[in-house]
Amino acid sequence: MLDPRALIRFEADATAQDLRPGPLVITMGAFIDAGATARLLGDHLTTSSPARVLCTFDIDQLLDYRGRRPPMVFESNRFVSYEDPALVLYAMEDRDGSPYYLLVGPEPDYQWERMVEALRFVLKALNITLVVSAHGIPMAVPHTRPVGITAHATDPALIADAESPFGTVQVPASFASLLELRLGEQGRDAIGYAVHVPHYLAQAEFAEGALTALNAIVDATGLNLPNDELVEKAGINRAQIAQEVAGNEEVAHVIGALERQYDAFVEGKERPSLLATESAELPSAEELGADFEQFLRGVDGEH
Repeated sequence: MLDPRALIRFEADATAQDLRPGPLVITMGAFIDAGATARLLGDHLTTSSPARVLCTFDIDQLLDYRGRRPPMVFESNRFVSYEDPALVLYAMEDRDGSPYYLLVGPEPDYQWERMVEALRFVLKALNITLVVSAHGIPMAVPHTRPVGITAHATDPALIADAESPFGTVQVPASFASLLELRLGEQGRDAIGYAVHVPHYLAQAEFAEGALTALNAIVDATGLNLPNDELVEKAGINRAQIAQEVAGNEEVAHVIGALERQYDAFVEGKERPSLLATESAELPSAEELGADFEQFLRGVDGEH
């Protein structure tokens, strides 16, 4: 393995005020982030509080540019801008002045183990006490019910009595999940939250999911994180979704079926899992594809 420390570039003007012990929040994009949960959360935190760049990571060694081509702007007869990707670690403070750190940017495509080692070096250098990550996963749940969340951790005591609708399953790896695994092998504390986003909103922005993730992080870390802007965004988002549902009878029918399924699960009557469905109530994906595409266009068009 190449030297992991070569991936890190600390800012020359970092001060002792930037290097206080605190938790690390990761809102790194991954192969799946239903409802743009991680992106909305990261954007909210970096815009609602002062964010000081502490270090960056060598993205040229980590990113597949041809797999995820960064956007450029072409104007008339020339290129005028390039949205260069960056993996950035910010030094932050909550509303009480307590320190924490925030890692935002694209999930690495390459050199995962080396990047894990680079982050472990940073964790040790900064005396980071806890690592917390969050992202969204699509689930067959309605937006009209409380947003669910699946918690996982290197130590079950970190998530107390958290329950999961899943048993033992094999899932595609993400960088954040590998980091959590490796930290657990070293006896370090790490928590991850998978927010349950209604599957019909997976490709849209679902601010309620990001707000749920924020609340979970507050509970886990004790940080007093700002939430006003995200609460307002979630309210506007809910109103937009309700308006679109009211104008689409087919979507309203499906959501009604999901509500009945959800309520039965909560009451513990019939199904062992939120993944269970009633084929008699829920039309197939092919039958509803056109309706959901139209529905999502309406929701996205209001942003």
